[in-house]
Amino acid sequence: MPIGSGDGPCRGRARTRKIMKEKILIAGLGLLLGAGVTSTFTGCAGNQYERSTGESIDDRATTSRVKSALGNDSQYKYSDVKVTTFKGTVQLSGFVDTRDQKGKATDLAKNVSGVKEVVNNISVKP
Repeated sequence: MPIGSGDGPCRGRARTRKIMKEKILIAGLGLLLGAGVTSTFTGCAGNQYERSTGESIDDRATTSRVKSALGNDSQYKYSDVKVTTFKGTVQLSGFVDTRDQKGKATDLAKNVSGVKEVVNNISVKP
């Protein structure tokens, strides 16, 4: 058999190597795609301690609405009150002048869309 005729054991080995390379490439791509899909769906999911992307957006909007409600109150000013929201629970902190003002802050926050609960940690100035 002449060298390079294309027949014989060398051609079979070359073909086997080519098939193996293709299988490895396909398996590698499958792993990459699987990892990408997994991270896409789990990267945005929330749990008890972390917010999902949607929850984070909702919380920012809720915080903004509560701040507006406090700022638009005609009776009291809430310049020393901080508003934080986590999964719909609004936490109020900071300082106010009277107990009535503290209670009114809770009432204002409870009536805002998206608020599930209000935790009032506001302190009354001495």
